[in-house]
Amino acid sequence: STTETPAANPSDVSSMGAIIEAVYDVISGPKGQERDWNRMRSLFVPGAKLIPTGARPGGEVAMRLLDVNDFIATSGPLMTEKGFTERELAKRVDKFGHIAHVFSTYEGVMEKDDKVHLRGINSIQLMNDGKRWWILSVFWEAETPNMPLPKEYLP
Repeated sequence: STTETPAANPSDVSSMGAIIEAVYDVISGPKGQERDWNRMRSLFVPGAKLIPTGARPGGEVAMRLLDVNDFIATSGPLMTEKGFTERELAKRVDKFGHIAHVFSTYEGVMEKDDKVHLRGINSIQLMNDGKRWWILSVFWEAETPNMPLPKEYLP
């Protein structure tokens, strides 16, 4: 059921592009600005996952399975404290019926150093229930010196 999810702004969930833009917008902001976490919650189905992935210093690859509230609790304070902006550089969309998958290449900047802090790819799964778009998962990995972004995922 979607009753536990705050009501979404209809313009945030009217298209795949709009809902992805809303995710980038809601996590972005200057140092000291609280994010609108109910807006964030309104974009995701109950039980949705945010899954950061990457290689550890020893080389093994690991991930963390977070629900939206876990993500807010772990990343929210840091974003507010340091100031963080993330934007989409490019996207690749696959869609069938009511389901879609988007590879959204991102660039994130920490306000404290105002240079590109990180780039990577958000793998986003979406569903349209006939009324709006929902995010089921955002699964991402950041670029590293030995794993640069391939040119087909860049503008």
